[in-house]
Amino acid sequence: MISEFLGELTLAFGGGSGERFPTVVAADDFDAARDAARIETAIKTKGVDEQTIINILTKRSYPQRRDIAFQYEKRTKKDMISALKSALSGPLESVILGLMKSTPQYDAYELKTSMKGLGTDEDTLIEVVCSRNNEELAEIKKVYKEIYKTELEKDITSDTSGDFRKLLLALAKGNRSESGGIQDFERIDQDARDLYEAGVKRKGTDVATWITIMTERSLPHLQQVFLKYKSYSPYDMQESIRKEVKGDLENAFLNLVQYIENKYLYFASKLQDSMKGKGAKDKTLTRIMVSRCEVDLQKIRTEFKKQYGKSLYQTILEHTKGDYQKALLSLCGADD
Repeated sequence: MISEFLGELTLAFGGGSGERFPTVVAADDFDAARDAARIETAIKTKGVDEQTIINILTKRSYPQRRDIAFQYEKRTKKDMISALKSALSGPLESVILGLMKSTPQYDAYELKTSMKGLGTDEDTLIEVVCSRNNEELAEIKKVYKEIYKTELEKDITSDTSGDFRKLLLALAKGNRSESGGIQDFERIDQDARDLYEAGVKRKGTDVATWITIMTERSLPHLQQVFLKYKSYSPYDMQESIRKEVKGDLENAFLNLVQYIENKYLYFASKLQDSMKGKGAKDKTLTRIMVSRCEVDLQKIRTEFKKQYGKSLYQTILEHTKGDYQKALLSLCGADD
């Protein structure tokens, strides 16, 4: 069992290059064996001591959680993930089991789940593929193949169709230019004009041109392209998408443009949508909190407060309850 677990340890950890703004970081004075013993007691307790499990696993980095699982198995001769699965239920179980995966493992799992069985969960598929950089996508694809013994692109191909499939496959390639620095104003102008001429200006839409520009250019470049686009088109890029395409393709292009324009606001608005009205859409809320807590949740939190005038912490407090709420608030980190 330990050798199997060690095999899993070779799977990559992380969430891509660039600056990181996590709310969950490595704990000081960390003792994996002590944490493993406390988790064993919490699971064995009559009725399960969820609070201890939450306190430990939401306040450790992924490598630390992995060490705890190793120590737990050494101590009990049982797999900690299986033990947690048996002990917990509902949305809390989803959060805790999600935290036991590395960021790329979790993304791969969410993608696989979105394409399993009858029907596709297009929203999850779109969100993950649209919002990961080249390095993150390369890690996800590597892990996806290791776990599911098939290529991510192969599953996307068999689960989607038409231009929607073409857009997702182009994104999954991870061919986006990541060069920052000097702006090429001629190229910005040309791309803006090409987007206009491929869409609003003509009858029908030249989707291939849209896909090429939006999946291959760097984010800073595209931000300038979308600004320049307004000098050619009577509509901004998002309005143009709504006029030109429909269904999953429209949804995917809109997600992509929102992400390009401001990635932290993109996730903040997804979190806000997941907590609109009564109750919360646990699946989306869990996915974003778990997948971003060791990447950039701090920035998302700041953007959330700026955009909605209320902190993410307070919003979670209002729309969730019980142990699930406690786990999410712990991942959130603080009240802004």
